Amino acid sequence: MAKSHALPLNERVCVNNTLQRLSDVVILSLLLSLLAYRLASLHRHGTTWLVAFVCESWFAFIWFLYLNARWNRIVYRSHPQHLANTYGDLPAVDMFVTTADPTLEPPIITVDTVLSLLAVDYPVHKLACYVSDDGASPVTFFSFSESVEFAKLWVPFCKKHGVRVRAPSVYFSSTEPQLNSSADFIQEWRHNEYEELSRRVASVNNEDQIPNYHSNDEFKDFFKIESKNHPTIVKILWENKKGSEQEGIMPHLIYVAREKRPQHPHHYKAGAMNVLTRVSGVMTNAPFVLNVDCDMFANNPQVILHAMCLLLGSPDEGNNNAFAQAPQQFHRALKDDPFGNQLVVLQQSLVPGIQGIQGPFYAGTGCLQRRKVIYGVPPNGSRFKKKGGKFFSRLQLLECSSKDNSTEMLSREELQLFYGTSMEFMHSAVQITAGISSPGLPSDLSSRVAVAEMVASCSYEFNTAWGDEIGWVYGSMTEDILTSLRCHSMGWRTVALMLDPPAFLGSAPVGGPASLTQHKRWATGLLEILVSKKNPVVSVITKELMLRQYLAYLILLVWAVRSIVEVCYALLPAYCLLSNSTFLPNTSEVGFVVALALFVTYNIYTLVEYFRYGLSVRAWWNNQRMQRIYSSTAWLLGFFSVVLKLLGISDTVFEITQKEQRRPGKDVDDPGRFTFDSSPAFVPGTAVMLVNLWAFAVGLLRVLSTTDAEGPGIGEFVCSGWILLCFWSFLKGLVGRGRHGIPWPVIGKAMVMVCLFLAVLQNCMKL
Repeated sequence: MAKSHALPLNERVCVNNTLQRLSDVVILSLLLSLLAYRLASLHRHGTTWLVAFVCESWFAFIWFLYLNARWNRIVYRSHPQHLANTYGDLPAVDMFVTTADPTLEPPIITVDTVLSLLAVDYPVHKLACYVSDDGASPVTFFSFSESVEFAKLWVPFCKKHGVRVRAPSVYFSSTEPQLNSSADFIQEWRHNEYEELSRRVASVNNEDQIPNYHSNDEFKDFFKIESKNHPTIVKILWENKKGSEQEGIMPHLIYVAREKRPQHPHHYKAGAMNVLTRVSGVMTNAPFVLNVDCDMFANNPQVILHAMCLLLGSPDEGNNNAFAQAPQQFHRALKDDPFGNQLVVLQQSLVPGIQGIQGPFYAGTGCLQRRKVIYGVPPNGSRFKKKGGKFFSRLQLLECSSKDNSTEMLSREELQLFYGTSMEFMHSAVQITAGISSPGLPSDLSSRVAVAEMVASCSYEFNTAWGDEIGWVYGSMTEDILTSLRCHSMGWRTVALMLDPPAFLGSAPVGGPASLTQHKRWATGLLEILVSKKNPVVSVITKELMLRQYLAYLILLVWAVRSIVEVCYALLPAYCLLSNSTFLPNTSEVGFVVALALFVTYNIYTLVEYFRYGLSVRAWWNNQRMQRIYSSTAWLLGFFSVVLKLLGISDTVFEITQKEQRRPGKDVDDPGRFTFDSSPAFVPGTAVMLVNLWAFAVGLLRVLSTTDAEGPGIGEFVCSGWILLCFWSFLKGLVGRGRHGIPWPVIGKAMVMVCLFLAVLQNCMKL
């Protein structure tokens, strides 16, 4: 309940970024000047000049997208100390944690994440944690069963002693009792208990290693099941029962493995999130939902309080923020970001700017959102409008009925077309859309297990609005961006949860294969959105998505398309060196000054940007080279994956990124060294490197053996050398051994692509 005359929960601060705006405009002007020069002199040059013009036009468009996204920078400051004076009773929160494979995602990592969430600074009776195990693994269930007893010690210990980092693996690896520590603190120090828990969890790799597996009734649901063919399993690992002796020790903890059958689509992570939404809806039905990936622990114990400051806002003014999204940040991240996947500058520069439009995108993890937004309710009962009139979706009709606290306007059959056949879930959903803060669900969670199993069945969503108008949206591997698009299209705004210390910390992929797998999945899913009926341009015309927000989305959606342009541009220097032609102005031309100024200005601008956020020159270079590598490998593979899907030849495949469990002093090998495997993603990158290596050598020999002034100039050599520097790890991989060497099958396939390039070059020279 809100109180009057309350102190502000947050403040909106406009960031002065005049210098950045000026720099962005200067670089865009240089790009346009180069394009104008090329266009004016196009008739004097060949095909290479035209190809360069097309590629550089694309680069100018991409830079304009970034300029748009960074133009109005906004940051929010939250004041959780004011919450008690503003809201006497905080709303409940259901917390979702998702995992899928105990091999790629070690259970102890997920256990650590859950323990950190159970111990956050928030009223215990207002929290419930749901763990989705999409592999239905008895190993994962065993790990959480074992963790309950430790959690009952850990959560009170954190609350009593004000522990800052509440993921036990992080806490115990960086903290020791001090001489001046209190006797209670030393007595309750739980390092030995956690080490024992970790040992028990790590010792179990399959069901045969689980103690009393076949005699323990808790595991009977796991007997003789397959990870992709099993019934629903819902287990209450801990219930915070009112009136019991252990009430208030820790929040509810529920394990969920949704039903899976080979003949039914499961929609990857989006399907798992929708199941958790329905299961939690019939069990606790909190008006707010927090979801994190299995490796992203709560680093700031006040994270939910800070998020509530941004979502609740002033009780008098209301709030149109749908969710508070924390940027992805990483624990024990490798120094200087050797794989270019820590996204520090991208998030620090783009997120405040996008926050000045409609707000940051949903990132799939580290997000606290309103449950009614998940159910597709627009802000303040607003309506979508078309030119010439209004249109109403089925959900808007439901909202009208819920405003009257009645379902009489819609029949049971009409409600089922939305929410499915469960009357319990329909009732809970209508309560949320009607804004009823105290749903009054039964205190005994075990009485709701049967209905929870029903709503988690694989056939429950048939002929409903799930995955389209409500829930996480289906149709792409990047379900987070699709769901974010629907949210902004309804007219909601969103806000970034940028805290110090960071709200959540996860683990960044380590090594070439894991990094490329992640980027391929992202590029594939983003292109699926771009070429689908859910392309955001439709929402700009028919719904409430702002044009500038659409342009901000395009920065991500065109990743796979960028690969084609960037690969062509990376091959242009090699083509010119081999064909004795040019694609850059000569040093005597005015255009050369423009191209040189653009090259120098852009690199100085980006380098200064890295310095601004406390990063090194090496971090800047690692991100520059990895950008070239990702565009020529993972993004390119994502592009062709979607093309093959559109042609009906093959479907896209969801690949889980392996989670690394690194401990200080445990890594014998250098984790920052680039590694390879036999994945097709490495083939085009190897081919680009080999083509430029061969072309650089041929061009250099030509210069040394002839005095002909015609042909490629210094610009072509610099560009080819720049590409070779970017692909230096691939060059070293030619002579590397083991994981650090490029496998011979990859080199062989790359050589075939090189031969094809040389054949095309030969034919072009004959024309």
